[in-house]
Amino acid sequence: MPGLTKPLISTLLLCIVFTGECRRHGHRVRRWTGTVENQKHGTSLSKKPPDVTKSRKLKTEQLLKVDDHDFTMRPAFGGPAIPVGVDVQVESLDSISEVDMDFTMTLYLRHYWKDERLSFTSTTNKSMTFDGRLVKKIWVPDVFFVHSKRSFIHDTTTENIMLRVFPDGHVLYSLRVTVTAACNMDFSRFPLDSQSCSLELESYAYTDEDLMLYWKSGDESLSTDDKISLSQFLIQKFHTTSRLAFYSSTGWYNRLYINFTLRRHIFFFLLQTYFPATLMVMLSWVSFWIDRRAVPARVSLGITTVLTMSTIITGVNASMPRVSYIKAVDIYLWVSFVFVFLSVLEYAAVNYLSTVQDRRERKLRERARSQSIPCTCGMSQTRTMMLDGTYSEADTNSLAGYTEDPMVPEEEPEEMHEVSEKPEHMVVHLSVSSESTTTKKKGIRALNIIQNTHAIDKYSRMLFPGSYIFFNLIYWSVYC
Repeated sequence: MPGLTKPLISTLLLCIVFTGECRRHGHRVRRWTGTVENQKHGTSLSKKPPDVTKSRKLKTEQLLKVDDHDFTMRPAFGGPAIPVGVDVQVESLDSISEVDMDFTMTLYLRHYWKDERLSFTSTTNKSMTFDGRLVKKIWVPDVFFVHSKRSFIHDTTTENIMLRVFPDGHVLYSLRVTVTAACNMDFSRFPLDSQSCSLELESYAYTDEDLMLYWKSGDESLSTDDKISLSQFLIQKFHTTSRLAFYSSTGWYNRLYINFTLRRHIFFFLLQTYFPATLMVMLSWVSFWIDRRAVPARVSLGITTVLTMSTIITGVNASMPRVSYIKAVDIYLWVSFVFVFLSVLEYAAVNYLSTVQDRRERKLRERARSQSIPCTCGMSQTRTMMLDGTYSEADTNSLAGYTEDPMVPEEEPEEMHEVSEKPEHMVVHLSVSSESTTTKKKGIRALNIIQNTHAIDKYSRMLFPGSYIFFNLIYWSVYC
């Protein structure tokens, strides 16, 4: 009996546990069934709309079948070259640098091609637009800027890249780029010059056998903003061209050109360079009207104009590249500098010749004075007489050194009459009239100024201005 008791107890416990689980399960079924029945009988509970955010959508990659193709290959690989159309909208022409010989441009660059691997079914035939994240997973043309120094894609607030895919596989790929490219400028006519620059686009890897770049709408493929303006240049013309470029190691490539012509504004340089240089040359001519004996005035004026011209030339060359040829502004500035420098040399010549002439006249005057005064040694008497008349101070001064004796003739003793064989010396006194007025004095001073003007100054007053005007006529007729 004790052996049968343990199996009976364990069996009873299993039945009890099993019966409890069955009751719980039946209660759950009944509760769920009751809820359904209440909804079927039209209770007051309203039906909630489905949550769209929790519904599972189809991925874009699956819609475009990106994972089913190898996009490291170009479309129609192994077949004819894929045509890629290009159009450009120039947003701004930021700067033109003469020193670095480059320009900076911001533009919208758009590519058009067809890739059947990106085609998808659509009942509305509408395109799908994506950002730059999808660009990294598909094939896009590898266009780069030839002769570019710096370039970047704008990334504020996100990368400025747009990809638009149509159901038939046509693709529009657009990006916003700022590029700094080289421009070979010719400054032989600076600042009266016009510059022609170009921005060149080309595929880096694909030759003309794999990729054919072309302007999508010809000349209309290039559009510009009407508000584009530059401080020093006037934009005259924008146009497009295309040609083949050959590399000896890789082959032929299609190259597209964005050409534009710029003409420089001359008014800024007229105010900053040409007018100051002309005024300095005219200022140097003032010394021709200054008395040649005013050495400090004429020397300081000449040195000032020379130093000012040197400063103008240095300032212009500091903002220009160090080219090996002569520019138009160099011709004007250096000719002006020569005119200023010649005015200084002109006074040096006047001063030297005047000194030589004064020295020669002084010697002649001393020689004439020594010959006109006879020796009175052994003479019996000196006769003095007066010539009545009016003479200037200069005439009186020229008689300095003559013997001054009373104008009243002295009584001659009888002894002197007896000796008549000895020569007599007559001294003439000139009386200066006291009736000289202020007008006569001014006339004398004016006469002295005219006499102090050297002949070289007289000719320079006409020769220098005439030559400079003739140079300006030739200069502006050639370069304008």
